[in-house]
Amino acid sequence: MSRYTALLGATLLGLVAVLVRMAFGRPDLLRWYLAGWALFAVALWLARRLPVRRLTVLVVAGGIAVTATGLVAPPSTSTDSYRYAWDGRVQAAGVSPYDHPPADPALGALRDGWLFPDDCDAPDRAKVAEGVCTRINRPAVHTIYPPLAEAYFLVVHWLSPDGSRHKVLQLGGALMAIAVLLALCRWAGARTAAYWAWCPAVPAEAVNNAHVDMLGVLLVVLAFCVVRGRGALLGAAVAAKLLPGVTLPGALSGVLRDGVHWRRILAVLLPAGAVVTLAYLPYVLTSNASVLGYLFGYFQEEGYEAPSARERYAVLRLVLPDAWAPYAAILLLGLIILYVLRRGDPDRPWAGALVVTGSLLLLLTPEYSWYALLVVALVALDGRWEWLGVALAGAVSYLFGPATLAYTVAALVVVAGWAVRRFHESPVGTPAGARP
Repeated sequence: MSRYTALLGATLLGLVAVLVRMAFGRPDLLRWYLAGWALFAVALWLARRLPVRRLTVLVVAGGIAVTATGLVAPPSTSTDSYRYAWDGRVQAAGVSPYDHPPADPALGALRDGWLFPDDCDAPDRAKVAEGVCTRINRPAVHTIYPPLAEAYFLVVHWLSPDGSRHKVLQLGGALMAIAVLLALCRWAGARTAAYWAWCPAVPAEAVNNAHVDMLGVLLVVLAFCVVRGRGALLGAAVAAKLLPGVTLPGALSGVLRDGVHWRRILAVLLPAGAVVTLAYLPYVLTSNASVLGYLFGYFQEEGYEAPSARERYAVLRLVLPDAWAPYAAILLLGLIILYVLRRGDPDRPWAGALVVTGSLLLLLTPEYSWYALLVVALVALDGRWEWLGVALAGAVSYLFGPATLAYTVAALVVVAGWAVRRFHESPVGTPAGARP
């Protein structure tokens, strides 16, 4: 065994130990979280010294161990999985999840002591009525999740033994994360797959907090690992979590380079639109309320209409008045999409998808770290490590704040990485040292 192999193995063991501690949440979570990311960076640096065959073993075995750390404790920093469990239970009872919020007395018969405990004093509880509280966040509003996510919640409910609570959702996240890892190893190679395998965001958000974003990420990765069926898989990803819709311009990289390549455009957008429509159709037919649920209320609540309320558009607001920031974000994102459509590499569509997705998060500065799981997966396909700062910025702003500092540093790292690659005259969309 070489010295670097031993060092990498020891680093991964340390990373696993730190992630286990992280899974139990506060106190001192910031210290442990930053330690996890520091060990992750050291592991990536050591990986550069190993031959591919030996590295592949450590990426797969280490990735499975890292992923499993998310299973050791209940959700530590998010209550979203409680809504998932509730939506699955409601559907199993023959009721559309879009028709009633959890606080509706009409669904009182479905309440139990896990999702609706008697003690309302804990910090993760919301009051529903006098003497009634719940672990479900936003219990007074309808669900926000798209139809394929709702179908996933129903399947998880059917597969969950009595008393399993959050464990099956966490196990589902772990299995999907490992499936992404194996797909990345086969398609992109172990060196870039390590960005996904050892990233602390994966066990924290995909597994421990069991965010359904993992389903969308899996479908996006599969879409970029194939040519036929790409549009349908991306449509399924959108029907699981709307955010993957920003990867569609990447799938259309270069379609405006020499005229308009209508065949490529239609080959992606028509199947994607058909899958989204078919996924929504059963819920449209069986629901009395809007299947968009709380979507528009969510955007308003999150401050995208009033940026100063929740530190949205934080990087832009360093140089622009608050009122201008939303319009500047739309304009800049439009220009980035146009650049990808005109100059993007059609043979590397994930590169364009990474630029658009990462830029969207840098422009909007959401405080939710699980949104960046998609960025981590695209980095693992493309190799441009500097975009990982977006995932770290989301976690820091969500758990500790402030968003302005975290996302500004992430943006500077991305710009620095771009400048270095331009200096070395890398081809557009092809990072230096990445897989040809």
